[in-house]
Amino acid sequence: MNGRRFTRPRPLAERGWAGLRVGLLGGSFNPAHEGHRHLSLLALQLLDLDQVWWMVSPGNPLKPARGMATFEQRYENAKRKARHPRIVVSGIERDLGTRYTADTIPALQARFPQTRFVWLMGADNLAQIHRWQRWSTIFRTVPMAVFDRPPRGFHSLFSPAARRFARQRIDAASARRLAYAAPPAWVFFASKQNPLSATALRRAGGWLRIEEGIPTLDEHGR
Repeated sequence: MNGRRFTRPRPLAERGWAGLRVGLLGGSFNPAHEGHRHLSLLALQLLDLDQVWWMVSPGNPLKPARGMATFEQRYENAKRKARHPRIVVSGIERDLGTRYTADTIPALQARFPQTRFVWLMGADNLAQIHRWQRWSTIFRTVPMAVFDRPPRGFHSLFSPAARRFARQRIDAASARRLAYAAPPAWVFFASKQNPLSATALRRAGGWLRIEEGIPTLDEHGR
């Protein structure tokens, strides 16, 4: 880390979250970018959430290790990108010792039994969530909100997961109560999305500026 001290993220305290509605945005954040922030701000508004947690994964089983920045680099970059008092950047999966979303969500629900969680993801993830470990269990464990994201968009509504749980999809007009819905329950938002993706940023040389060993993005996400 070239002399820069990394402060290990503390586990989220159980107290203080009782009764709150929390959106969970998990991922590698390799790197975090304005698309993540844009989705989070939409979720706060459209789902009437109290907080959104960015859960920086220690490692994504579906993504190759090559080209993956360290957890410390991704965590610190996410903290700089969040820039909002109701977006909490967390490394809680590291503390829970979970690797798959199907394990993480029940562990969170056990640790925060009085917190209402909603899983957040872009349409690109809906299109391929059927590849995730025990993916149908995820739908049956937590309400889910899917946000349109180019270029997948409405094509993701024809994915295996969307077809499997088509009858459990609720209307976007009712989404403000999604946190209280019994799963499986999910909503698709067709609102305009930020097209940025971490993959595109990496291909374009997105991790450009190096400050004491930590890659960051400039304000234009380049």
